[in-house]
Amino acid sequence: MSQGNPAPRLRGVLAPVVTPFTPDLAPDARRFVRHCKWLLANGCAGLAVFGTNSEANSLSAEERMVLLEELVQAGVPAARLMPGTGCCALTDSVRLSAHAVALGCAGVLMLPPFYYKGVSDEGVYRAFAETIERVGDARLAVYLYHIPPVSQVPVSFAVIERLLDRYPGTVAGIKDSSGDWANTQALNERFGKRGFDVFAGSETFLLRNLRAGGAGCITAGANVNPAAIDRLYRTWQAPDADAQQQAIDAVRAALQKFPMIAALKATIAHHARDPEWRTVRPPLVELTPAEDAALAASLAALGFAMPGIAAD
Repeated sequence: MSQGNPAPRLRGVLAPVVTPFTPDLAPDARRFVRHCKWLLANGCAGLAVFGTNSEANSLSAEERMVLLEELVQAGVPAARLMPGTGCCALTDSVRLSAHAVALGCAGVLMLPPFYYKGVSDEGVYRAFAETIERVGDARLAVYLYHIPPVSQVPVSFAVIERLLDRYPGTVAGIKDSSGDWANTQALNERFGKRGFDVFAGSETFLLRNLRAGGAGCITAGANVNPAAIDRLYRTWQAPDADAQQQAIDAVRAALQKFPMIAALKATIAHHARDPEWRTVRPPLVELTPAEDAALAASLAALGFAMPGIAAD
């Protein structure tokens, strides 16, 4: 299967959208749709729903599929969606990826199977290749998800090389959440000329990634600070680009003093005046009231705001 995806590629700032839950821990489709629409209206080029910060691995395949259908039915353009589909079970990865393609999504963000540690490059390659073969659709665009600090299963350069040789066009890019700028830079240098789009996994690396020829970033911070991050993406060659990056970094630093998912949800809850946004699924826990207050104060001191996030 060598024919690639004909749809336009996503570039720019993508959010791994946090998943709201009701008090009984069911996914809250209404809040999810509303937040996704706010993100698109405030600078996000696309939405990487069901990523790490979406609590994706606390969601069943069925829950992910229902939420994705809710988004599309609510008018969120499928061409701006890059759902996470990488699971430990091969059949789940195939099912989710085929479902995303059928809905017309721009691509899928695919973790390697991550339960078994210390697996070989051959095993990682086979996991991706078998998924691509079983989906068997030329519209499929796969973005590899490299997040070794969490998955403990890296996507090596050798695996990327083999996948690009075997599935040119279908293997469209990578989200590099290694936290290692040298790795992101090397990805751009080695694979950028092959039409392989490199997204930094944090807005902290956005300016450096753009200067290196990268495609943008897929970042937790875009859940709450999309407009500022998008402005840097659009004006990265402007004289104030470094100052913009510093301002974005200050917001990120305030958030990551706390567990990131709980911090993002607390920030949305505060600015939307909607306490139910704080809910996370176990094993995660929400911020304590003291942590919540400290985060809100830190962000307020930076002049941080989320215009339009509160319901009318």
